[in-house]
Amino acid sequence: MKAVEYGKNNKDVIILLHGGGLSWWNYKEVAEILADRFHIVMPILNGHSGSGVPFISIEDNAREIISYIDENFGGHVLLVGGLSLGGQVLVEMLSQRKNVCEFAIIESALVLPMKLTAAIIKPTYDMCYPLIKKMWFAKLQFKALHIKAELFENYYSDTVNITKEDMIAFLMANSNYSVKDRLADCEAKALVLVGSKEQPIMKNSAQKITDCLPTARLEIMKNYYHGDVSINHSKQYVEKLLQLINT
Repeated sequence: MKAVEYGKNNKDVIILLHGGGLSWWNYKEVAEILADRFHIVMPILNGHSGSGVPFISIEDNAREIISYIDENFGGHVLLVGGLSLGGQVLVEMLSQRKNVCEFAIIESALVLPMKLTAAIIKPTYDMCYPLIKKMWFAKLQFKALHIKAELFENYYSDTVNITKEDMIAFLMANSNYSVKDRLADCEAKALVLVGSKEQPIMKNSAQKITDCLPTARLEIMKNYYHGDVSINHSKQYVEKLLQLINT
């Protein structure tokens, strides 16, 4: 597993899992703020540019990150945060091992399957994948994601290097993922974040996660879109992270 690290000399480890189609730079500003106090590890999820391995499943990626934690940090870290696809990987990690981390921040994670969306992903991307490499199309997609302008070059350079097969694989996994019963055994204290401007199914997913996690608290971020907090409001994200750790 490939990862970008900040603050490697610090003892307490925080792992941050980026959203689908993005990469570690999703959390770059967050890492820069926290690097003087924590060891920040930002894995590149499988199937994404620079990962070096294809995407198999959310479950497989979760197992791989747990193995990485076992090999490098004695099986437990202070906190894991995840956005969207990364949030689903985090939910799966918490389901696979109840004490993999002490704290968790789950942001905009879908856990209610969207069967119709999943059914049209492959035919849609079979037709439109060549457009992804077009600058004008990438700018339209980027604008729709509500990501701040200075991250466009990162977004474009990484998106064009994701294969069609991997893109279809992780988008289908994202649409089909459902929460596992084992999540109820999780011991991590969790904060579940979702934007008020997200789709209803995302808000319902956030509520589902909160209902399943015995130690979770749900916060709906007023006037925020999907992934807005960690990507566009890094200082606010850090504030919430520190509040979670210190309560």
